[in-house]
Amino acid sequence: MPVFRVPDMTCSGCVRAVTNAVRDVDAAASVDADLETKQVRVTSAAEADALAAAVREAGFTVETG
Repeated sequence: MPVFRVPDMTCSGCVRAVTNAVRDVDAAASVDADLETKQVRVTSAAEADALAAAVREAGFTVETG
């Protein structure tokens, strides 16, 4: 289960945008985004790199690892 830190995720609109970006890669993905910790946990069959790239393309910074 990939866990990303998205430091510039600051509101519910950001959560929605990040979730939509992940689901553009894998429509069946489960996304749990926590605004307080800025962490996004994803359960998906897709590669973590592809998910992170989609979130970056949506305009967000993604920290992995």
